[in-house]
Amino acid sequence: MKDAPEERSVTGALKQAARQAVDRRAEGLIALSERLHADPETAWEEHRAAAAVPELLDRAGFAVTSSYLGLETAFLARFGGGPVRIALCAEYDALPGLGHACGHNLIAASAVGAALGLAAVADEAGLTVEVYGTPAEEGGGGKIEMLERGAFAGVDLAMMVHPAPVDVAEARPFAVSHSRISYTGKSAHAAAYPEAGVNAADAFTVAQVAIGLLRQQLPASARVHGVVTHAGDAPNAIPERTSGRWYVRAETLAELAELEPRVMRAFEAGALATGCELEIEAESKPYAEFRTDESALGHYRANALALGREFAPPGQAARMNRASTDMGNVSQVVPAIHPYIGIGSLPATNHQHEFAAYCVGGTAQRALLDGAVGLAWTGVDRGTAGEGAVA
Repeated sequence: MKDAPEERSVTGALKQAARQAVDRRAEGLIALSERLHADPETAWEEHRAAAAVPELLDRAGFAVTSSYLGLETAFLARFGGGPVRIALCAEYDALPGLGHACGHNLIAASAVGAALGLAAVADEAGLTVEVYGTPAEEGGGGKIEMLERGAFAGVDLAMMVHPAPVDVAEARPFAVSHSRISYTGKSAHAAAYPEAGVNAADAFTVAQVAIGLLRQQLPASARVHGVVTHAGDAPNAIPERTSGRWYVRAETLAELAELEPRVMRAFEAGALATGCELEIEAESKPYAEFRTDESALGHYRANALALGREFAPPGQAARMNRASTDMGNVSQVVPAIHPYIGIGSLPATNHQHEFAAYCVGGTAQRALLDGAVGLAWTGVDRGTAGEGAVA
């Protein structure tokens, strides 16, 4: 059944008011994004970002809780008392060595902008607006930690918008595990007493060869990749300790649970072949695949198109929607969407220095504001439709 004309008129008026609220704060939102971009902080170290991101919200009357749930670089900002709870997720951690090459500065600023837009109409739309400052998305599983401590409970819709080369509405991320791998051998002079050493660098070589061969028998969608972060200290000493970080990705958590032990056996092979001791430590609990709220995604699609956005066809440029995210874990608990918004960066793509450069400036600014308005309008749609949580 279609909405009556007066219902559409009310929703349209609320959307217009929300957009005006975002537009009034455009300069501050852009300044926030640029401030984060110029001062990147990595996972669990985002102290300055966690203080800067809620400043505009605090000034707009949001109740801000710092060090939320005992996590120093998390926060919660809340406004309104309506029956429909809309959560905006603000990510702000950067990549080691690459800065904001995944555009989390834009994610944070868009979340703040969307919240400010929704706050302007919260009473009329029946909303409670919540902004969750979520640290450590880049491998640390910040949202998983927050979920386990009670965050997001009872939320009716959780949203965020992520920069990408092009616009893609639906997130289809891989489930992923993150592991720290360490080998311990025995040092010795590499020329005089090589037989006295146990080579921890060789253990990684054996493991990586085994993983390379294993790929022949893995599902086509599986991904196994990592880096050796420490390979030894001197060329004339047998490496005694080596370490690395490895990710295993699969379509679902269930598939990941079957695949990951096979990859770990490759690391065990490195230890067995060289005589090293092996230690495997999980960096976080696994990230889940995404469960999209189709109703909210339909609203976002329509709102983005109304803003003049164009969604890319499937293909190379649109593949950022397969990137893993701990927002997937949130989507397993509450209704959620995670659309991608293009910043016109091609041929540069996420996790490249060139992409980081595109995360400030003209096209980034438009994406920031369009993302904020698109999310705000989607929140209005959810509120005016009365689509609260379903038990």
